[in-house]
Amino acid sequence: MEDDGVDDVKIPLLQSADENVVVRTVTFQISDIKCASCVNSIESALANLNGVKSVAVSSLDGRAAIKFVPKLITAKRIKESIEESGFKVNEVHDHDQDISVCRIRIKGMACTSCSESVEKALQMIDGVKRAIVGLALEEAKVHYDPSLADPEKIIEAIEDAGFGGELISSGNDANKVHLKLEGIDSEEDANVLVSYLELAAGVNRVEMDFSEHIVTISYVPDITGPRTLIHCVQEASRGSKIFQATLYSPSGQRDRDKVNEIRMYRNQFLFSCLFSVPVFVFAMVLPMLPPYGNWLNYKLHNMLTLGLFLRWILSTPVQFIVGKRFYVGSYHALRRRSANMDVLVALGTNAAYFYSLYIVIKALTSDTFQGQDFFETSSMLISFILLGKYLEIVAKGKTSDALGKLTQLVPDKAYLVVIDTDANIITETEMDTQLIQKNDIIKIVPGAKIPIDGIVIKGQSYANESMITGEARPVAKSPGDKVISGTINENGCLLVKATHVGSDTALSQIVQLVETAQLAKAPVQKLADDISRVFVPIVVAIALTTWLGWLIPGEAGFYPKHWIPKGMDAFELALQFAISVLVVACPCALGLATPTAVMVASGIGASQGVLIKGGDALEKAHKVKTIVFDKTGTLTVGKPAVVSAVLFPDFSMEVLCDMAISVEASSEHPIAKAVVAHAKNLRKKSGSCPEEVPDVVDFEVHMGAGVSGKVGDRTVLVGNRRLMNAFNVTISSAAEKYISENENLARTCVLVSINGKIAGAFSVSDPVKPEAKRVIQFLHSMGITSVIVTGDNHATATAIANEVGIDQVFAETDPVGKADKVKELQMKGMTVAMVGDGINDSPALVAADVGMAIGAGTDVAIEAADIVLVKSNLEDVITAIDLSRKTMSRIRLNYIWALGYNILGMPIAAGVLYPFIGIRLPPWLAGACMAASSLSVVSSSLLLQFYKKPFHVESF
Repeated sequence: MEDDGVDDVKIPLLQSADENVVVRTVTFQISDIKCASCVNSIESALANLNGVKSVAVSSLDGRAAIKFVPKLITAKRIKESIEESGFKVNEVHDHDQDISVCRIRIKGMACTSCSESVEKALQMIDGVKRAIVGLALEEAKVHYDPSLADPEKIIEAIEDAGFGGELISSGNDANKVHLKLEGIDSEEDANVLVSYLELAAGVNRVEMDFSEHIVTISYVPDITGPRTLIHCVQEASRGSKIFQATLYSPSGQRDRDKVNEIRMYRNQFLFSCLFSVPVFVFAMVLPMLPPYGNWLNYKLHNMLTLGLFLRWILSTPVQFIVGKRFYVGSYHALRRRSANMDVLVALGTNAAYFYSLYIVIKALTSDTFQGQDFFETSSMLISFILLGKYLEIVAKGKTSDALGKLTQLVPDKAYLVVIDTDANIITETEMDTQLIQKNDIIKIVPGAKIPIDGIVIKGQSYANESMITGEARPVAKSPGDKVISGTINENGCLLVKATHVGSDTALSQIVQLVETAQLAKAPVQKLADDISRVFVPIVVAIALTTWLGWLIPGEAGFYPKHWIPKGMDAFELALQFAISVLVVACPCALGLATPTAVMVASGIGASQGVLIKGGDALEKAHKVKTIVFDKTGTLTVGKPAVVSAVLFPDFSMEVLCDMAISVEASSEHPIAKAVVAHAKNLRKKSGSCPEEVPDVVDFEVHMGAGVSGKVGDRTVLVGNRRLMNAFNVTISSAAEKYISENENLARTCVLVSINGKIAGAFSVSDPVKPEAKRVIQFLHSMGITSVIVTGDNHATATAIANEVGIDQVFAETDPVGKADKVKELQMKGMTVAMVGDGINDSPALVAADVGMAIGAGTDVAIEAADIVLVKSNLEDVITAIDLSRKTMSRIRLNYIWALGYNILGMPIAAGVLYPFIGIRLPPWLAGACMAASSLSVVSSSLLLQFYKKPFHVESF
C-alpha cells in the first residue's frame, strides 16, 4: 500500500522546554567553506534571523545543522540567507520533517486544464511536497508539511483557483474514529473532554471540531478501540454535565454530495429549459408556421418586434443566472493565465447574446433597421451544455460502481459474544460493526457477512469469498482458519476472534489501494495534458480565423449572396460559424478519456481478485512480452513436504534430526519448516522426542543456499549443494547419487553437514500448481514467453520447467541475482513482468517493469509489487495482462472519440462543407455535439464493466 506519511505516534518534533514551541532541525551541505572565518560569516548571518534557535557549522565537511521554529521562519528562508552570504547550498536534509496527507474533494472541474490548474495552485503552497489531482475521481491527495501548511490553507488555495474544496480526510486514516458528542455546551467542556481522552491509554491524537461537536481520535488498536473510547467520553462526565458519544461516519458525505451535484445540474437544466425552449419555439418554430407566428412580428417601438423582445427577456436569465458558472469559471481560469471549457462557452454565448443585444438596441432606435438576433443560440447552447454535464456526471458515477460494491460488503450489525473457557456463549449483544475491537469474539450466523478479519475458534462452515478473491468455489472453514471481512458464511455457525478491524482489514486495504490507483495518472494521460495546455488558445485562434475568413469575403462579395441565409448578413453568418467552432471544440472528452477507463478497470480488477496499484502499472502490463516466474510458492503450491530422508555413515538418525531441527527452526523458509516437521516426526517414531531442542548460536542465513550455525561444539550446515561447496564440504558419491535421483524427480535435496561432513539429506517435494501448465500454454498463445528464476538447484528447476512448458531456466540464483536476470532481459529490449511471493523476490519485483505478487505471499513482496494477485492463482497473471490490454484499447478508442469529434466537428463548424452541400452546424447543435462527445467517452469506458476473464482453469 502507498505510504501516506509518518505515523502519528512517531512525530519527530522537538519541544523547547522554555517556550513550548515546535523546533525542527535542518541540515545543509555548503560548498566554498575554506576556513573558520567562513564559518563565522554563516553563523553571524543566521544568528540574526528571527526563529533560528542554534547554528552549528563544520569547516571540515561543509555541513551546517540549524535548529529553527517553523512558525517563525522556513528552511527555504534560511537557505536563501546562506546563499546571500556568498555560499552555495548543494543539499538540504530536513531531519525532523513530518509529512501529513489529506484528501480533498474538488468541485467544478470540467476538463484536464482544470485539474492541472488545481495541481499548480496546490504546488504553489509553501509546505506542500506533492499533490495529485484526479479528474474523474474529483479528488486531490496532498502531501504536506503540517508546520507550514494545513488542510484549511489547502482548501483556501483550491477555492482561490475557482473550484470548490471539501476535506475528506486528513492524516493517516488508519485506526481513527469519529464520534458525535452530546452534552458539550461550552469550550471549557470541550477542553476537559479532549484532555481526558488524550490521557486515555492507547490514544495518539485528539482533534475537536467544536462547531459540529465531532471529535476525531487516533488510537492504537492493540490497546483500545471505539467502544472503550465512547466509554471514556461517558466517564468524563462531571456533576450535572453528562457527556454522550455516538459513532459519526463522514464517508457517507461523498455519496450525498454526488446526489446533490446530480440534482443541481438537473435543476439548472430544467430551469434553463423553462426559458430556452420558448425562445427556440419563438425563433425557429412559429415563424415557419404562418399564420400562427404572425403575432411575433407585432412592432412594439420602431423595428423592435414582440418576438425579438420576448426572446431577449427569456434568454437573459439563462445567460446571466444559469450561465453564471461559466463566467465565474472563466474569470478564475484567465486570472491564473490558463483557459478551459468555461472560457470557450463564455466566449461563444457572450458573442451570440451581446450581438443580439446590439440588434435589440438598433431595432429600438431605428425605424428602418433589419437584423437577425441569436438569442436562441446562447440560451439553447447553455441548456445543451448543462444537459451534457448532467448525463456525464450520472455516467461518471457508474465508473466507480465496482469499488462502491466492495465498500458495501461489510454488514452494518454484528453479534458480540462473551465465552467461557470451553468456548460456550455466556452473553450475546448486537451492535454496530464499527464498534468491534481487536480480540473481540464475533458470532457469525449462516448466511451472514463476516464483518472483520479473524480466526475461527469454534464451528465448521464454508465461506463464499468470491467477492474478495473472485473465486466462486466455497472455502471450508474450521477452528484455526482465517476468515476475511466482507465474505459470506454459508451454512454453519462460527465464532471468530477479531484480528484486524476497521481500516486494517483486507477489504479496507483493497479499497484504499484501488482508490489510490484511481487517483494516479497513467502515462498515456500525458497526451491529453499536453494537448489541453495549448488547445483552447488554438481553438480561439481558429474561431477568429473562421470569422474573418467568412466576414471579409462576404463583405467583398467573393461568394454568392444566396449563400447567406434569409434575414442574415455576412457578419452574422461569419459570427455563427465562429461561435460553432468555439463550442464544438470543448476539451472535456479528451481529459476524461484515460481516468474514466482507469477507474473502471481498477475497480473491475479488484472485484476479480487482481489489485492494480495505479495507471502506470495498468499501462505497462499490456506491453509485457516476457514473464519471469519464481518457483516455490508461485509455480508450485508453496507447501513443501519431505518425502524421504537418508542417513550417511558415522552419524545416528537422532543426531541428524536434532541438528537439523536446531538450525532450521530459526528459518522462516517453507522448505525449512518442512524439514523441521519431518525431523520431529522421525524423532517421535524413534520413541525419543526431546521437548527442547539444543540452542543454536552464530545462526546465519545464506540467501538462496541455506542456513548455518553452531549447536554446542558442532558446526552445522543445512542447505543445497552451493552451500556445501562454499564451506568446502566434500559431497560423497552416495550423496551425489541420492541428489541426482531426486532432482530428476523435480525434488529439492536438503543436505545436512556436521563438522564438515555430510551427515544426511532430506528430499523435499513441492507439487506444481494444477493450473500452471495451462497458464503457461495460454501465455504462449498470447505471444508471451516464460522464464523460471529460482534459488533452487538446476536439475529441480529444469524438471519443473519441463513439466509446465517453460523453456528458459535460471537456477541457483540469489535475490540480487534474480533482479540482475530481470535487468538482463530488459537490456534485450523486453518489457518484463516478475511473478513472485517471497521476501527474496522483492528486489526482482521492483526491478521488473511490472511486479506481480502472489496474494498469499509476504507483506514485503506485496508492498514491492505493482499488481497483487489476491487468490494466489496463476490464471490471474493472464487476467492482469488481458485487462491491461483491453483497458489500453479502450483508452485509445476514447481518444479516437474525443479527437474525432474535434477533427471532424471543427471543420464542419467552420463551414468547410457549406459551399459544397449547404450543410452548416448551428451553435446550439454544436453545443449538443460537444455534450455528446464527453458522454460517449464516459459510456465507452463503462463498457469495461462487462469485462470477462479470457481464461478459466475450470474450462479445460
